[in-house]
Amino acid sequence: MLTTWVVMPTCLPLVVRRCSACASERFRANGKFRVNAHHKLIDAWLLVLCTGCGDTAKLTVLERTQVRSVRPELLDRMHDNDPALAAEVLRDPVVRRRNRVALDWDGAWRLDTGGADLPDREVIDVSIRFAAPIPVRPVRLIAEGCGLPRAEVERLIEEGKLVSAVRLNSRLAGDFTFTLKR
Repeated sequence: MLTTWVVMPTCLPLVVRRCSACASERFRANGKFRVNAHHKLIDAWLLVLCTGCGDTAKLTVLERTQVRSVRPELLDRMHDNDPALAAEVLRDPVVRRRNRVALDWDGAWRLDTGGADLPDREVIDVSIRFAAPIPVRPVRLIAEGCGLPRAEVERLIEEGKLVSAVRLNSRLAGDFTFTLKR
């Protein structure tokens, strides 16, 4: 029987970017957008606040874009400061690359195991799904889900009792499965 765990975001991740006013390198997205029109061109930014000094920085979402090429529902969501749109914008690799920022997911996700303990069978198959592309080490997820220390999970991998088609020691942001042999 296959057990399914889900990695779910609990809040927006921090934005890793150097603050121009202080030495902090973390910004918190509050879900607010700024939209500015220049005749037939439009600019849009996601506003982020420095965690150290509270200074505001802008992440470019749209730059000198023809107004007619922007979907009206997208503009409405920006004007309404839609928090779901802020999450979509932060996960967009094009926006992150354009603004030269990275995301810090520490403390912004949780593992939902469905509340059930692992069955006492010889072989246990677990599928881990990601509700959002959150880069996490599978070893950390397995340790948290099974209630084991990470060192014990590492030992099980070395002994061949914990196997997967993916590399369990590097960060992943996509679905995978693993098998635990007791």
